[in-house]
Amino acid sequence: MTLTLTLYVKAMTSGCCVGRISIAALALFAPAGLARAASATTQSAGQAVIILPVTVTKLKDMDFGYMAATAAGTAVLEPNANTYSTTGGVTPVGGSPQCAEFVGSSKDSAVVNIRVPNRPSTLTRVGGTETMTVSNFTLQGQSKRALAKAASFTFRVGGTLNVAANQVEGTYVGTFDVTVQYP
Repeated sequence: MTLTLTLYVKAMTSGCCVGRISIAALALFAPAGLARAASATTQSAGQAVIILPVTVTKLKDMDFGYMAATAAGTAVLEPNANTYSTTGGVTPVGGSPQCAEFVGSSKDSAVVNIRVPNRPSTLTRVGGTETMTVSNFTLQGQSKRALAKAASFTFRVGGTLNVAANQVEGTYVGTFDVTVQYP
């Protein structure tokens, strides 16, 4: 809508004067009702969902037990069957080999993702600098878990210990990360 006003002004002095003033000039003085604003207002709802954090707790450490190494080889912990095997010049000689075991908890009816390392983890000899690596980390079952009504779950993690030829005798220790999260 265009509004043009013509304003006749009679001069106070002699003669007559006619002037035109456009709406733009009068906009500062026009009443608010003359111009309609082209705007709309609507409302939006806000919401937030608070969920319990996922937790994970270690129940058992990964332990490859005692072994003798006459040549390079591996020691393998398989989490689905919870078994232990060796290859090459590695021979088990005792201890209690076991997969790492964890318990996690989350909100009811949740889906969680469990992640194990995809790169080797280094074990270092206590009192020394010699190392071995654990690689090929494997998870018991699927990495994506749908939890029905149960709010807790357990799982094992296995891996392959890589033993070098002439590996220095001693106890080797290290850590690895397991992550549990909502997708």
